[in-house]
Amino acid sequence: MESQRIAELLHPFLSNPLSDHQLNSISTYIDILLFWNARINLTAVRQPEEIVTRHFGESLFVARHLFSPAEPGGCAVEPAPVPRPHKPSAAFERSHSARLIDVGSGAGFPGLAIKIYAPDIHVTLIESNQKKATFLREVSRALTLMDVDVFAGRAEAFRALADVVTLRAVERFQDSISVAARLVAPTGCLALLIGRRQLGSLPEIAPAFLWHEPVPVPLSESRVLVIGTSNPLLYQVRNESRLQ
Repeated sequence: MESQRIAELLHPFLSNPLSDHQLNSISTYIDILLFWNARINLTAVRQPEEIVTRHFGESLFVARHLFSPAEPGGCAVEPAPVPRPHKPSAAFERSHSARLIDVGSGAGFPGLAIKIYAPDIHVTLIESNQKKATFLREVSRALTLMDVDVFAGRAEAFRALADVVTLRAVERFQDSISVAARLVAPTGCLALLIGRRQLGSLPEIAPAFLWHEPVPVPLSESRVLVIGTSNPLLYQVRNESRLQ
């Protein structure tokens, strides 16, 4: 797909346009995704333009709220390795020290798309399906993306923590949220792309987070982005649960 058309389709999801390099990376990504999707089931979305809006658009919408300054509903913490004053309404600054874990990456959304948007962050993609994990490595290699790790296993077995943990609508919603929450660093946040009807259960499933007002996803009637900031006062309790 031509870069200009990709830019047009992504316009509702972004506050600022992508660079030519980023658009070219997305174009290449789509080509690889379509090729692999004919061999293994990576996504039920088959049309290139729908792939742009449904997958890249939503993922970049998340990236915009995590890594662009002054976005409402953004992540209200700084990268953990560099202690700095708490900023209640600021998004992450782009930093090579920022670490992101994407749980259940599948075809790479939102994790790899966020990496294209914010190339300086370190991204770990957790995907238990071996064929999908191989695909993620192939895309990362083809796009020459640095600081991308693919963990081909279950998130329950992954022990490191990250400043940001992302999760897109998955099966076993309650269990998946609980597992993802345990991977968030003490001053980190959990970013979820979910249906609006799932919002009510979040305080019970992940009580150790302070949840921002959900932000409607463009071109969707029911999907929202909701970001929870780890509450330091409750982190010790959550951490003890993680180690049990």
